[in-house]
Amino acid sequence: MGSAISANKAELLAIANAVATEKMIDKAIVIEAMEEAIQKAARARYGAENDIRAKLDPRTGDLRLWRVVEVVEEVEDYFKQVDLKQGEKLQAGAKLGDFIVDPLPAIDLGRIDAQSAKQVIFQKVRDAERERQFEEFKDRAGEIITGVIKSVEFGHVIVNLGRAEGVIRRDQQIPREAARVGERVRALILKVERNNRGPQIFLSRAHPEFMKKLFAQEVPEIYDGIIEIKAAARDPGSRAKIGVISHDGSIDPVGACVGMKGSRVQAVVQELQGEKIDIIPWSEDTATFIVNALQPATVSRVVIDEEESRIEVVVPDDQLSLAIGRRGQNVRLASSLTNAAIDIMTEAESSEKRQREFAERSKMFEEELDVDETLSQLLVAEGFAELEEVAYVPVEELASIEGFDEELAEELQSRATEALERQEAAHREERRALGVEDALADIPHLSEEMLVVLGKAGIKTLDDLADLATDELIAKKRSEPRRRNQDGPPLRRPQREQDKGGVLGEFGLSEEQGNEIIMAARAHWFEDEPASDGEAADADTSQ
Repeated sequence: MGSAISANKAELLAIANAVATEKMIDKAIVIEAMEEAIQKAARARYGAENDIRAKLDPRTGDLRLWRVVEVVEEVEDYFKQVDLKQGEKLQAGAKLGDFIVDPLPAIDLGRIDAQSAKQVIFQKVRDAERERQFEEFKDRAGEIITGVIKSVEFGHVIVNLGRAEGVIRRDQQIPREAARVGERVRALILKVERNNRGPQIFLSRAHPEFMKKLFAQEVPEIYDGIIEIKAAARDPGSRAKIGVISHDGSIDPVGACVGMKGSRVQAVVQELQGEKIDIIPWSEDTATFIVNALQPATVSRVVIDEEESRIEVVVPDDQLSLAIGRRGQNVRLASSLTNAAIDIMTEAESSEKRQREFAERSKMFEEELDVDETLSQLLVAEGFAELEEVAYVPVEELASIEGFDEELAEELQSRATEALERQEAAHREERRALGVEDALADIPHLSEEMLVVLGKAGIKTLDDLADLATDELIAKKRSEPRRRNQDGPPLRRPQREQDKGGVLGEFGLSEEQGNEIIMAARAHWFEDEPASDGEAADADTSQ
């Protein structure tokens, strides 16, 4: 019998060691799983109502089995309680209220018990293995990893990463790249999520960060931090642009990334299935960076519209198709790289637009200020574009225009103020006709014109406005770079693309102003609550 037990002990420890080594998890977890399995089997043998514990010595393999019982005056639950007399037999000096140990004889696991124990151990080991995999990968997002393609399911590529599996979803693959089972593949760890079935490791070969990391592997200066990739944009499998800057004046960032006879960039291009990569010197000055980003096209000039956050790029007529690129690719990548909406136009279009704007503005001044054409054109030529500018600039600035004097400047300012008041009154009338409450007019930063826009969007009461998030109110309309047909007019974007953005997106309100508007609209919510309590109290006292 003794030899049978010792063989059993040795066997238990050998199993625990083998499982721990194979699954690369802590042996203590396997021992704990075995103890849990033995407890389960013992409960099945002695009755599930017992509080049974098992302890397996990790060094000797000795197995102790016991149940925990409470010493009570009057036994109600025979499984978990003993009286004082019985308690003293089990443990000398036992007192009422003590929890004491009642040793149980070791059990031989029957076939069914063994099966049940096996399931418990497998489950525990599987959980521990998943946790280990998650811990191993959770902080590795942004790294490049190499694995072997295990299978392709519904277009998603499953990659064996050694001790875990990752997936390259269809939208993160390089288009037209063939994935063959058994081939080695490099990818970027995009994110790692905890899941019931173990960690989910999402990989990508299409992300711009993958290209940046490949450059860091090929270019020691990037790895050392001497050269920095400030921006990257990709059309996976087709074309990409990266903006680089050198923190050491003696090193040319573009040359270092290209390498001798293009060896460094070529290594990245091969990994990305022949994707053409433009390496561009990064610049803090937006206009300079945009000129660089639109390479290989040459740019005549760049006009930045701060308010609209749009950028007009004027190119010579013969450079238009090159600047736009095939299917708008060049301008799209440049726009993504510089984080700006770029409008590309030829010299002829630019001059036509300027003339049109000049005519529109001078006509507006002519009508609103009741002045002749020459005077209105003079104002536009001096850079005035709106009535507010005329009404609120210092008088000296207007008077300093050639041919103007102080008297004329003051007259123009008073006419501009009157015109603005007229407009405000017209907007007020329209706003009331739309049914927008007067209470909205008292909210800071909101003009009557804005209230008309809100009314048209169905926002007519304080509650309507208070229900909006700041973004829904002020987010600027996102605009994509305008692409043109080779022969001329811009291609229209679908309407919904143009309509993205907040209700008042066109007015250029800051986030701070947006927050103030929303908070002011919500103020009445907080006033109502205490007021109603107070009214109730008043009612009580009056009775």
